[in-house]
Amino acid sequence: MRLTFSYFSLPIFFLLFSTFHAMSTNNLIPETCKKCVQKSPNLTYKFCVTSLQAASGSHHADDLRKLGKISIKLIKDNVTNTRHHIQKLLKNNRLDPFVRACLDDCFSLYSDAIPTLGQALKDYKTKHYENVNIDVSSIIDVSTTCEDGFKEKKGVVSPLKKRNKDTFQLSALSLSIINILN
Repeated sequence: MRLTFSYFSLPIFFLLFSTFHAMSTNNLIPETCKKCVQKSPNLTYKFCVTSLQAASGSHHADDLRKLGKISIKLIKDNVTNTRHHIQKLLKNNRLDPFVRACLDDCFSLYSDAIPTLGQALKDYKTKHYENVNIDVSSIIDVSTTCEDGFKEKKGVVSPLKKRNKDTFQLSALSLSIINILN
């Protein structure tokens, strides 16, 4: 009789364990974002949660380290996508010469950022967080330098304003996670 009880208890145990594990995994993103927002005034809770929840693999991440890797990949995807968007904008022959010059500068900045993020991922995997911090911090500089270029001429509106802000916040998110891990 006792043997039968064990066989019935085992599935219940696994059900409870998997439910607890799913609950703790489901809380990982909101809890991480609460901590990150406290560490970075440049990051909003909503942006953090939305970005991490939308990321591929985030629902299977069961620890902060995996979320950190995902956050760097998010920056890399964003930077790559922004670079392609700039390329499309530059195909417009009617662009104002000043805007074209700014977009050319931004294209160079975002192009240089892609290998930097590749190195950041390598350094992250080997837990060289100081190097990752430097690399990701340089991406914040990319977004602000790009955006500041458009502000040099009065009345010019940056066609990359949202993308630059997203790059900035994604970088702030990664830096916050790295600082928690470090």
